[in-house]
Amino acid sequence: QVQLVESGGGLVQAGGSLRLSCEASGITFSNYAMGWFRQAPYKEREFVTVISWGGSNTFYADSVKGRFTTSRDNTKDTVYLQMNSLKPEDTAVYYCAADDAVATMLNGDAPDYWGQGTQVTVSS
Repeated sequence: QVQLVESGGGLVQAGGSLRLSCEASGITFSNYAMGWFRQAPYKEREFVTVISWGGSNTFYADSVKGRFTTSRDNTKDTVYLQMNSLKPEDTAVYYCAADDAVATMLNGDAPDYWGQGTQVTVSS
């Protein structure tokens, strides 16, 4: 059974930082690209970032470029999202996702697996 379990969400003031983690089980983690998506209230889920299997390639949505950084530790089956300079518009439920192709998440197609999400709230 595949599980992606996010943690690290919470309430932070604008300008602050949070670090999200997503631990995977039930998959060969190093064979999967790992992505982060988010869904704000009354909005569609949107792509945030994706990292390739070995971590050498990363892609970001324009809205988070320069503020968010994704990384992974294949020895711990965990992917991270470091979020700095947070803004109220970053408030959303953040979801971790896994797929065997980076392109799947870049193209807006549904990845193979989703986490349950973690709430991030940025106050002004």
